[in-house]
Amino acid sequence: MTDLPPRRLLLVHAHPDDESINNGATMARYAADGARVTLVTCTLGERGEVIPPGLAHLSGAALGAHRREELAAAMRALGVSDVRLLGGAGRYGDSGMMDTADNDDPGCFWQADVETAARQLLEVIREVRPQVLVTYDENGGYGHPDHIQAHRVALRAAELADAEGVPVAKVYFNRVPRAVAEDAFARLEEDLPALPFDKAAEIADVPGVVDGALITTAIDGGPYADAKATAMRAHATQLEVAPGGRYFVLSNHLAQPLFTTEYYQLVRGERGETSDGLERDLFAGLETD
Repeated sequence: MTDLPPRRLLLVHAHPDDESINNGATMARYAADGARVTLVTCTLGERGEVIPPGLAHLSGAALGAHRREELAAAMRALGVSDVRLLGGAGRYGDSGMMDTADNDDPGCFWQADVETAARQLLEVIREVRPQVLVTYDENGGYGHPDHIQAHRVALRAAELADAEGVPVAKVYFNRVPRAVAEDAFARLEEDLPALPFDKAAEIADVPGVVDGALITTAIDGGPYADAKATAMRAHATQLEVAPGGRYFVLSNHLAQPLFTTEYYQLVRGERGETSDGLERDLFAGLETD
């Protein structure tokens, strides 16, 4: 343990690009502060829809290999060097969208044994000893099977870590306060005529939007906004970021706000003391010095 930095953050995500969209500013902030930031990605997103025509030939394993390169470039932009693929590269395949035939592929993550996958994640926890774990809620933020499975695996791994005596002190879900989303979409409607996108998404398209009362933590990533936008641009097969880095589109070509303050809900552990009810640090209340 003496060779580990005082602060250690573990993020569990389903596909390459999820980490940059949800937590890019947070990851860049903590990496710059000297924390050990570890990303575990559960699949390579082999069934993702490709946006650029020049890359439209990519599919299956070739797309997965390309997205792995995109992930590496995104992590360089965020200053994160510890990136793992759950169970090793190619262990779990992308499951596709919910209620499709892809969900039945025996090699896909949705069909994985949760206990087995959780024990693979436990191996990372044993090594890294994170005090903080970030993942999705029980609906995976928006109902994607791989996101739901990542939630199940992450929480089971945290339970196993507790039983083994290497507990994770705090577990957070990715969130967006509804009022923040509403304000951001109002600005988007005003800015849309000047953007290279024709139509805006809806708040329902943003994963993890909840009532503000559920939000426990807000991480101001303003100084790392450019790093987040650069990381998102690295995932070029999956999304396009508008000039200025305030908006982006996925394969549906519907514009969304790019959030640089990132929000969380503490679901396990003790909330740190705050002046306004919101933590400003994922490690708040922990002895990390």
